[in-house]
Amino acid sequence: MTGFDSQTPEAYNREIRKQLEQQKEPEFQQFIAKLLPGVEPILGVRLPMLRKLAKQLAKGDWKKYLCYAVDDSYEEIMLQGMVLGYAKGDLQEKKEYLERFIPKIDNWSVCDSACSTIKLAQRQPQEMWEFLQPYLKSTQEFHIRFGLVQLLDYYVNETYLFQVLEAVQQVKQEDYYVNMAQAWLISICYREFPKETFPVLRENSLNDFTHNKAIQKITESLKVPKEEKEQVRKLKRERGQLIKG
Repeated sequence: MTGFDSQTPEAYNREIRKQLEQQKEPEFQQFIAKLLPGVEPILGVRLPMLRKLAKQLAKGDWKKYLCYAVDDSYEEIMLQGMVLGYAKGDLQEKKEYLERFIPKIDNWSVCDSACSTIKLAQRQPQEMWEFLQPYLKSTQEFHIRFGLVQLLDYYVNETYLFQVLEAVQQVKQEDYYVNMAQAWLISICYREFPKETFPVLRENSLNDFTHNKAIQKITESLKVPKEEKEQVRKLKRERGQLIKG
């Protein structure tokens, strides 16, 4: 597609929307709408097509694109996160665009797809860790989830494991998508580092829902041995107490 230099931002956004409209699938739209209740409008464009378009946009003047990008659909917001991931540049170069994008996240799909694409933590782990801290301490559901999913994607390793286990317990929000991300993160920590994570399962400051969801995710994992699953199941809680029986 032609770049910003040859047309106005309005015309460029219309061209992007036209491409999205050409790729939409009504049945897929209905499927996604069921997974993302309350999110609208959804055009129904599959992720591989969004990624293909995002890579094209990232090769051009991605900064100008992000400055003028519109938020008129789920897909147009998703594109912005993907472009941020695919564009060349370090955290310092992308920081202000990240700060503009993260408040636009209002569902788990945009959050998790953006996190899997924005891989700044691979090259600048400490700088990105520091960038994420205000989001982990936020009161906004998807600010926190963005931080947690970044941790599970890039920080479950020997260097950051204990900081991750501490950080996940410090999040006290009761929002569903925050709690599910906490549970997911702990399950990944256990899968990769069972010996180090087991004490956290035995004693933590998580609410019962999150604690039990973490156990559920661990016991559903195909990568956790059966005998370990039996030990983990014994740690299920109700009203803050172990469930006997």
